[in-house]
Amino acid sequence: MALRIPKAELPTELRENMIKQLGEVAEPVEVVWHSPDVATSNLEFSAKLAAWDAADAALKSFAHMAVAAQVGCGWCLDVGYFQAQNQNLDLAKASQVPRWRESEVFTPLEREVLEYAEAMTNTPPTVTDALYAGLLDELGPAAMVELTAYIAFVNMATRNNNANGITSQGFSEACEIPLADRPEPSVVASTA
Repeated sequence: MALRIPKAELPTELRENMIKQLGEVAEPVEVVWHSPDVATSNLEFSAKLAAWDAADAALKSFAHMAVAAQVGCGWCLDVGYFQAQNQNLDLAKASQVPRWRESEVFTPLEREVLEYAEAMTNTPPTVTDALYAGLLDELGPAAMVELTAYIAFVNMATRNNNANGITSQGFSEACEIPLADRPEPSVVASTA
């Protein structure tokens, strides 16, 4: 897939900051910069999300990657795995998120979070009372609210990237462990 809209020219300072953070400029920002207000709001809210600390960072990272794999946002999956490496998360687990149902590396709580991320991503959503209650008992109210808002934001970001034709920039290629391929959709059908 090719970009459906050309990249916009970013301000020099923003471009330089992204290169310092990621090693290159993030295509989603270049595409969305056609509307600086939208791009700036997105960047600001992303920064606020990164500061939230009620829910475990690894759980949020795995949830982000599960949404990206389900929606088909190669960019989000790619950069999410790259960021997992930079955050010193368990790369053996992170690499398996696209095939979490078949993988044996995840704890029961991590599996519940991955299932919840997918259930929130389904159209229409398939979150059940039992799934929500189980996570609420494990995480507590503050972390549950945070995780839910985080997954909702990731859904917006992944769908935005997908609709704009943004694909992987190859960030995950710098990771030591290869990112697993997502199984065929028929294997990943929701159990909710």
